[in-house]
This record gives sequence, C-alpha cells and structure tokens, in this order.
Amino acid sequence: MHTGDDADSTARVAIACQGGGSHTAFTAGVLKRLLREREDHSYELVGLSGTSGGAVCATAAWFGLVTSGTERAVATLDAVWRDFSALSPPDRVLNEWIVFLAQFAAHGGPMPLISPYDLPTTEVGRDRFLETLEAHIEFERVPTLAADTSVDLILGAADVTEGEFTTFCNDAVTAETVLASAAIPTLFEAVGIDDHWYWDGLFSQNPPIRDFLTMAASASEKPDEIWVVQINPKYREDVPRSMEDIADRRNELAGNLSLYQEIAFIEKINDLIERGSLPAEYKPVAVEFVDLGSDLPSSSKIDRDPEFIDRLMERGSRRAERFLRGRS
Repeated sequence: MHTGDDADSTARVAIACQGGGSHTAFTAGVLKRLLREREDHSYELVGLSGTSGGAVCATAAWFGLVTSGTERAVATLDAVWRDFSALSPPDRVLNEWIVFLAQFAAHGGPMPLISPYDLPTTEVGRDRFLETLEAHIEFERVPTLAADTSVDLILGAADVTEGEFTTFCNDAVTAETVLASAAIPTLFEAVGIDDHWYWDGLFSQNPPIRDFLTMAASASEKPDEIWVVQINPKYREDVPRSMEDIADRRNELAGNLSLYQEIAFIEKINDLIERGSLPAEYKPVAVEFVDLGSDLPSSSKIDRDPEFIDRLMERGSRRAERFLRGRS
C-alpha cells in the first residue's frame, strides 16, 4: 500500500520486529527478502525496531545494511543465527532436553521453579549471547554509523524496578542493550545499565512502533508505512482447553498486548488527521503485517535445532515474498 501523493513514489518504510525467541528466525528470513527486494518494490527503509529476538534481528540487519549494504545485512543475519543454533553434538543433546522439559511443563507436568540467580549456567548463557553478537556486530562503530545514516534503530526493554517502558535508540545501542531487550526473566538475570535493571521487552513495547513517529523531526521524515513482523498470532479459531494450549495462548496474548496498544495510538492519530483535527506536521501512517502463523507451540520458542531454524527462515522468506506481491 502506497501512501504518498504520487502512486509511483517511493514509500518510506519502517520495519518493526516482534519478539519470540527462536521463532524470530522467521523474522531473519523476512528481513533478508525484504531488504533484497527494496529497489524492485519501490520503498526506502527509514527504520528498524525490535524486541527480544526481534531486537537481535533488527540490530544485525541494521549493522550490516549501514556498514556495507544489503548483502552484508543478509550475511550478518545468517551468521548470528548460525551461531545461536545448537550445532555441536553436546549442544544438540542439551537443546533436545530443554525442549522436552518445556513441552512437559506445557502439558502440566510438575517442574521445579529455579531462579536464574541460583543457576550456575546463567552466566555462561549470558556470556555466549554477548560473544555471539560481538563476533558479528562491531558495536564500537555504532555511534559513528548511527550519525552517518538516516535509518533509525530502536530496541525495546522493560525497566524492572521503575516499571517503565524503555527504548534504546541509535547510538545508545550496545551488546548489553540487545541483551537487556532479550533477557527473559526465567532464563537471565536482570541486565544492569546505568543504574537501571532491565528484563525482556515482552513486558514493554513488543516491538517499539510509536518511536518511529516521535523521533522524526517533521512529517516528511516520518514513515509512510510501518511493517510489523508478527510472531504471536492475534486470532485463534478455537478456545484453548488443554494445559499446553492454554499456556500457549496466554503467552501469545501477553506478547501482543503492547503491540496493539502501539497500533491503537497510530490508528487514533490517523483518525484525527482524517477529521482535520491535527496540524500539517502530522500525516497518516499505514500499518501492515507479515505474520508467522499459528501452527507452532510456544515451547518451540526455545528450540535451537539448526533444521528448525532453517525452516523458519525459509518460511519468513516465502511470507515476505507473498507480502510484497500483495503490496504491488
């Protein structure tokens, strides 16, 4: 959908990436296809945002894009997800065991509740996460790159003690802020940054959307369209009855709560513009979705099996292609 005055004009597009653990490998597939098709489908990328796994994808894509262009962005996404996958035999065994436990718990099986502060492996997981990011993203270059590009990068996190939504934007993005956005409280300790403590952005803006509008200095700099890569399905045909289905749906609704609050804000602004109630510096913004679907259980959000990751990426690529065809 084009929103400019000229039907043939290049639309200004921002892409927002919802969180969802391993399911956001789908997002990596979406981003790779969308970035490669920019010229053929007449749109200019003006921003990327993300939360949790979506923050990982947004940051990897942004860094590659502003450093060397589309192919670097694609390569960075592939490299990050390759390293996050369970590749070694011991890691595969561990991954299978963790997924089994998650499925067992989802079916109502008794599981001990252990704080990440009491687990000796918590620090290992944190270090591996940071090392993987830093192996492919040169965070020391982010301030300079952010100053030289018109593409915004926005990550969402939740301030644990203050109870506030937080975004890390452009030159404020570091490996630690990506970790803060992805720090699931049952798996990671809260991430301390500048005397504040952060949890996974699932509890805040999932993903950040309004910031695309509030950061723009004028109407001309705001996006014409925001494309949301959605991991948690909005609709379910049936009422969940089993413990697994109930847990899945509860997780999905929690993940979508902030998303639809963000979209309601944009819809309200669009309505006021249509009524003529806002000055000229406001312009309508279209919101479109590229969604994962509703056939995957929430327990698979922690599955790092390489074949599963590859299938999700391929699904993302196909969905993005279908989305672009429908937009033409």
